[in-house]
Amino acid sequence: MHVFYTPDIATTSELPEEEAGHCLRVLRLSVGDEIMLTDGKGSFYKAVISVAGGKRCQVKILDVMPQPKGWNGWLHIAMAPTKNMDRTEWFAEKATEIGFDELSFLSCRYSERKIIKNERIEKILVSAIKQSLKGTKPILNEMMDFNRFISLEFKGQKFIAHCHEGEKPLLKDELVLGKDALVMIGPEGDFSEEEVAKAIAAGFRPVSLGNSRLRTETAALVACHTLNLLNQR
Repeated sequence: MHVFYTPDIATTSELPEEEAGHCLRVLRLSVGDEIMLTDGKGSFYKAVISVAGGKRCQVKILDVMPQPKGWNGWLHIAMAPTKNMDRTEWFAEKATEIGFDELSFLSCRYSERKIIKNERIEKILVSAIKQSLKGTKPILNEMMDFNRFISLEFKGQKFIAHCHEGEKPLLKDELVLGKDALVMIGPEGDFSEEEVAKAIAAGFRPVSLGNSRLRTETAALVACHTLNLLNQR
């Protein structure tokens, strides 16, 4: 059954214009066809198309199906976007399919990309929750300066993954299961030593993601998968 993203379905019976266009003009669905909706806030809705015309598609809700998250705690990934946007978009898609709660982009000393358009990433998140049948869409934050980000309050576990020399425990061994967790991943040139020191002073714990040297987007995905897998319900 086709799935459509309808964040306001609790207050309106009409699909957003873009979703309506895909439903009626691309898939050529019509009155009487059953579809599935997700509000991205934790619920699916079984519905039937009641009005179909022009750019408008209205539905009648047949059933509401809450979908609890498949993991415990609040999982937050903060990463410096890659110079090649395709790699950042790939991460956003795959991490959403795996499952996490929040995505932040960091502007760091060695960042090769200082500007990112969230609109494109938002569409990828929406597409990924529909494809993977997730009832909850990750929160997407605007890009933020590294120093400002580490000053924000986060009551859970805070980690910074970096490649500088020194003994670092594996993320999987430091994680307290069921507790909120935030992992920062640096740019292609890694975090600077000064940034690592500042993060540690702000309560972040340095961790390793393994022995391999990973690309930024791969490291972020490894962190996401580790958080999700160890916190599976």
